[in-house]
Amino acid sequence: MKYHNKPHTFVDLVELKVVDLQRSLEFYENIIGFKVLEQHADKILLTADGKNALISIEQPSGIMPTQQKTTGLYHFALLLPTRADLGAVLRHFAESNIRIGAGDHLVSEALYLNDPDGNGIEIYSDRPDSDWKWENEYVEMATLQINAQSILADGANTEWNGLPQGTVMGHIHLHVSELDATKKFYNALGFDVMTPNYPGALFMGSGKYHHHIGLNTWAGVDAPPTPENVVGLKTFSVVFPTNEELQAAITNVIEIGSDIVEENGVFVVQDPSQNKIKLILK
Repeated sequence: MKYHNKPHTFVDLVELKVVDLQRSLEFYENIIGFKVLEQHADKILLTADGKNALISIEQPSGIMPTQQKTTGLYHFALLLPTRADLGAVLRHFAESNIRIGAGDHLVSEALYLNDPDGNGIEIYSDRPDSDWKWENEYVEMATLQINAQSILADGANTEWNGLPQGTVMGHIHLHVSELDATKKFYNALGFDVMTPNYPGALFMGSGKYHHHIGLNTWAGVDAPPTPENVVGLKTFSVVFPTNEELQAAITNVIEIGSDIVEENGVFVVQDPSQNKIKLILK
């Protein structure tokens, strides 16, 4: 099921700050499998399908290396069309001697790695939503060991030629300073809690998807925000299917005390941990 084709609110373009633009470009092309959509002196837009940018990388003047124990990006997550595609990626990583982590989350199977600046990346495929287990409005998730041989077997006849065309931004997972006010903020944007009892974390989604937004306090409760001149997340986009839902989200976040500004015709807001979000109409 391709949730991005459904009329739900979802996460799209993730914009990253990096120390060395050329180093990052080589990684995102050769290891992750992106293609260049637009290239400028200090910013590059990257795509899987040649039409839509999924991430941007930019090298601001005076940028500093990553800092630990701050809010910001935990990982962004690229959703592949099929398990066979995941098998092809896993084989590519093995052949390239790329060190990765992995997890079977019941609703999905995922591979994890970091870019050269320490920005976290998840590449995953979903299990059919008919196989997800629900208890009332909550979906069961866990972190178990993947069956790597089974994933590789599914991808045995799928050649790795970079990210397949159907790849989308499945979700984003953020370090935040606390969960209660953060949950209220993302509720205001239109996301519901999908898994409430994960240690130190919440998973929120729209349209009964297991999550579009992951939130955790694993960097520490009351962790400070990442400074502007440090690598990491610059902003990410939340896309609304209708203008009515966009306007409702704007009204909701103002009502809970968040400030919204308009930058180049785009509404921009920060969550309680100062993660910056662009509110976009599909």
